[in-house]
Amino acid sequence: MKIGIIGAGNIGGNLTRRLTALGHDVSVANSRGPQSLAALAEETGATAVPATEAARGAQVVVVTVPLKNVPDLPAGLLDGAAEGAAVIDTGNYYPQQRDGRIDAIEDDGLTESRWTERHLGHPVVKAFNGTYAQDLLERPRPEGDPERIAVPVAADDEAAKRVVRALIDELGFDTVDAGGIDESWRQQPGTPVYGLRAGVEAVTRALAEASPERPADHKA
Repeated sequence: MKIGIIGAGNIGGNLTRRLTALGHDVSVANSRGPQSLAALAEETGATAVPATEAARGAQVVVVTVPLKNVPDLPAGLLDGAAEGAAVIDTGNYYPQQRDGRIDAIEDDGLTESRWTERHLGHPVVKAFNGTYAQDLLERPRPEGDPERIAVPVAADDEAAKRVVRALIDELGFDTVDAGGIDESWRQQPGTPVYGLRAGVEAVTRALAEASPERPADHKA
């Protein structure tokens, strides 16, 4: 598949490494420009591009930038993506540590991914937000392996969700359907599933045990 990755931090960089190794055609972008990604491109064979070109022709686009930077992404970021492209949002809201207060999340009760979706103007699939970046490199396991980690996946677009779940399976992880984007609070920071390294059964249970009330250290 043709895949665009916007954001080349720990998650974005390691997804670039894994997806190129699996034979996908990956374009990667960040806020500092393609020249800053020369080493990653040389290492992986990915194509470093400006952010405005990362989604061009892509069947899957990964948006993996700090939440506070989402409004600064270029307008029309996804305009050139393939029809029906699945857009993965890996973002988390850290009001005290990084992002500052976001009123629509704090006051209006929007989930992080619903807020991101409105800025992007495109439905998103929430995945990898509670995944340790290093696990993408070190913990893939074949299907049926008892140590295979499960990743929760939330989306309103069922077709896009299927595409993303299949891609995660290819990466060496199981998935659990976490419902729609309005239910994606179940996998936000501070919930039982966030950062959980466990299989399908435990991840399913953790999602069910989540409370919609954010912990104090995850509020502005």
